[in-house]
Amino acid sequence: MIRFIALTPAGESLAKKLLSKGQLNHWPDTVVDYKPKPFAEFVQTAFKNGDRLVFICATGIVMRTLAPVIQDKYQDPPVLVLDEEGKFVIPLLSGHEGGANEWGAQVAKSLDAQLVMTTAKPYLNPVYTLGMGCERNCPLEFLESLMLDALNQKGLTPSDIHSLNSIDIKTDETNLIALAKKYRWAFNTYSAQQLAPMEPLLSTKSDYIFKTVGVYGVAESAALLSAQIETGTEPELILNKIKNAKATCAVARGFH
Repeated sequence: MIRFIALTPAGESLAKKLLSKGQLNHWPDTVVDYKPKPFAEFVQTAFKNGDRLVFICATGIVMRTLAPVIQDKYQDPPVLVLDEEGKFVIPLLSGHEGGANEWGAQVAKSLDAQLVMTTAKPYLNPVYTLGMGCERNCPLEFLESLMLDALNQKGLTPSDIHSLNSIDIKTDETNLIALAKKYRWAFNTYSAQQLAPMEPLLSTKSDYIFKTVGVYGVAESAALLSAQIETGTEPELILNKIKNAKATCAVARGFH
């Protein structure tokens, strides 16, 4: 659930303007909460439930209200703060890990607003890469639904993605090729030897996968390596591997 929380008529109007933007239609279950009461209880409950929150009000109000329920950047949902004129967008919580930075960038672009980044790495020319692994002859719907879920979790759209990447034994995987073609992405595959240096950056390591294909994780390794090759900088995972019954998917990022 994505909640726009507004405290003034101008804020409510801005929230509705954002929801009317065509490029934001891929956000599911989005609502505008105008002057919810009791305010603190409502906001804290939404936060603890994992709802993504966009506040259109003063930053101080948000911090004082959320302070009792903030845990850490790995568990807290992303939080954005906008001024009611829509001139500035601030990713306030869970910038990297929760995806608030990418999400904030999309909101700022939609409003032609200034993104105000306060996290360690500036939002300068990011390159997003997808890594995927799958069973042999995996149906396209398994790949596509998982990919869309991955992008939605980080507030990204297919047009934000630079390339689709996997291990070289998937060079001829029909529906990975079809998925890349459908979304007009480059499809790259790499050998286990090429992927091996990404091992320290993996979120988890599977001995089973290593014994099978020679790397500890296909999706994460492939996404990371592609981001590194494209930008020439150390990449980072912004979405650890997720999976369904037949495929895995991860998202990495590098900066030009």
